[in-house]
Amino acid sequence: MTNPPTFQVSRLREIGWAKWDAIGVGGPDHGWPADEYDTYLLKAAHQLWNGRADEEVADYLIKVETDYMGLDADAGIRSRALDVVRTMRQYVEMLRD
Repeated sequence: MTNPPTFQVSRLREIGWAKWDAIGVGGPDHGWPADEYDTYLLKAAHQLWNGRADEEVADYLIKVETDYMGLDADAGIRSRALDVVRTMRQYVEMLRD
């Protein structure tokens, strides 16, 4: 594997707030700190860069929601996590070019 790039946190935030927002606060436009999910999104981006499968990275995001944040797994949790991961993968793969 090549060394990971410096991921643009602003791009990861766009993806996270638009597609994930696990705790449902609406983001910085609603008074919430913009960096709320940065740690999780950066870790997911690194996992993708290092060749982890989409399903594995989605499992990580689900674990964040259910174990770290203590939220209940709703019916759409897997599809939402996969949607985030697929969008992040597009961004990460763009950085390889």
